[in-house]
Amino acid sequence: MEVRAARDEAELRAALRLRHAAFVDEQGVDPAQEWDGRDDEATHLVAIDGAGTVVGTCRLLAGGTVAKLGRLAVTVPARRQGLGTALLRAGEAWAREAGCARIVLHAQTYARALYAAAGYEAVGETFMEAEIEHVRMERDLA
Repeated sequence: MEVRAARDEAELRAALRLRHAAFVDEQGVDPAQEWDGRDDEATHLVAIDGAGTVVGTCRLLAGGTVAKLGRLAVTVPARRQGLGTALLRAGEAWAREAGCARIVLHAQTYARALYAAAGYEAVGETFMEAEIEHVRMERDLA
């Protein structure tokens, strides 16, 4: 398995299809909320399996010294194999290279344990985003 930035339009399209399947099709997120207009300014990481297929993705946005990681999705057959953690680690490396000191994300509460195990701490109360309960989580990159 290789985790890295999408290299071309085909990989980016595959990552966007995966996000659509995970968030819009599986979870019922309104497409207008999923497609927020920020994809063009983001870096998209992909997890590529041995056959060259995109099986995981996440999106990164940098703003000053803070990076926001979001839209983390893994195909159903590839779940529970450590890809989420691998994408988090690659996102953290990207954020450090971009000069960020902190990384933040909005975790769906059911996935909170994944992020906590990777060193993220919950900040504040839970909130609704795309009609799904979330919590803001952060990690210091120093």
